[in-house]
Amino acid sequence: MSLILAAEAIVPGTLYIVAAPSGAGKSSLVNALIKRLSFVYLSISHTTRAMRPGEEDGQHYHFINSEEFVQRVGEGEFLEHAQVFDNYYGTSQKYVQRQLDAGHDVILEIDWQGAQQVRKLMPDCKSIYILPPSKEALQERLEKRQQDSAEVVARRMRDAVSEMSHYAEFDYLIINDDFYKALDEMCTIFTANRTAIAQQQVRYEALIEQLLN
Repeated sequence: MSLILAAEAIVPGTLYIVAAPSGAGKSSLVNALIKRLSFVYLSISHTTRAMRPGEEDGQHYHFINSEEFVQRVGEGEFLEHAQVFDNYYGTSQKYVQRQLDAGHDVILEIDWQGAQQVRKLMPDCKSIYILPPSKEALQERLEKRQQDSAEVVARRMRDAVSEMSHYAEFDYLIINDDFYKALDEMCTIFTANRTAIAQQQVRYEALIEQLLN
């Protein structure tokens, strides 16, 4: 085992986009996946929205004000940025590229608008869309969070149909009915891509050469 590991070459990681309507369980799935797969990193977005109870700056989001966000957009800092409801969200391009160059897979939790921007700049990225099992389940999850007013929940439900209509723009589709089944499906996507022949030929070039000579 140690001989094989010593022979590994660093292969640039893959960028993944994970999107879903609010309340579909995207963040819970991503957090569980990162705990299970050590080679996957989450890109922490910048946002202008208010911090919710239990959140920490730099762990869940980088919380900044609108003026600073606009300034960073002008400086070309973001790989993608979008307005979602009344707030702005953006992804640091430097952080993402640094992690990819180190051989880590990186997840962007962004919406379909941001996904379109990223695909133009990084066409080799992979994308996953997560759907709830029903509208009723989605509304129930939003209400159970107890983080938004009834008015905000109603608006999120109205906007969810428009958001979900973009599911076909993504490479993979997961229905989050059974959480652990959905998690297994997500892990399969990541591990299958890591073992693709194009990646393994580079990663284990020295080993393959030894085996064939």
